[in-house]
Amino acid sequence: MSEVDPAIVAARNEVQVTRARLIGAARELQDRFNPHTLVRDVWDSAKEKGAGLAEEAVDAVRKRPIVAGGVVTALALFLGRDPLMDLVAKALKSKDEPPKSAKRPARPTRPRKSPRPSAKETVE
Repeated sequence: MSEVDPAIVAARNEVQVTRARLIGAARELQDRFNPHTLVRDVWDSAKEKGAGLAEEAVDAVRKRPIVAGGVVTALALFLGRDPLMDLVAKALKSKDEPPKSAKRPARPTRPRKSPRPSAKETVE
């Protein structure tokens, strides 16, 4: 049997170790880029940011409740501006005016032509 060069044995061992590390890194990348893992990471991040924003909002309302109430009121008035304007218009309308109906006004009808006399009527 021939003797194997120790440098070759060391190189083969190093290749095996490097191959094992490469396969481990590839598996880690597969796990990291798995769609389920990505979705879970994004969801966790969104929950953390949402919780932080909620805490900041609660703290801001506690510090300045009048300002917060004004902002909420302004937002509600902005969102409900059309129904509120209709309500004010109805309240300000004088009682003498008849209410506008939701239906379109009827079209004026044309006078009907009298039917032509039949042949029997013209002979008589």
